[in-house]
Amino acid sequence: MSETRGIVTAVDGDYALVKTEENGCGRCHENGGCGGVRVSRMLCTAPREWRVLNPRRAAVGEEVRIAVADGAIGASVLLIYVQPLLLLIAGAVLGSAAFGEAGALVGAVIGLAAGWRWVAWRQKRRHCDPRFHPHIV
Repeated sequence: MSETRGIVTAVDGDYALVKTEENGCGRCHENGGCGGVRVSRMLCTAPREWRVLNPRRAAVGEEVRIAVADGAIGASVLLIYVQPLLLLIAGAVLGSAAFGEAGALVGAVIGLAAGWRWVAWRQKRRHCDPRFHPHIV
């Protein structure tokens, strides 16, 4: 299970808003770590606030650990970054083979659009999957 620490800033029914200082689980150097914290440090230096399940009923001001199931982060990275990129490349290769350079450009755009549609469809299906819901432990 990937975990990070944060402080509860608000409670809303079964959920809590948790502010984290470090983006990611911090397991970059460990076996199974995704290295995502390095990217998040480059792109976002401000503390983040997350809406997470609060089965423990943590109170405002309490320091908590947020967890997500093993494999959820890696699966999300593959879905959001790798699959659209692969479809972009496949579209460019197929378009190039069929119609030359102009076909490669059109195929790349079509492949990327198909990748985005795939991500949107998969995210809707994952919305109800508890393996992808962060929660307070």
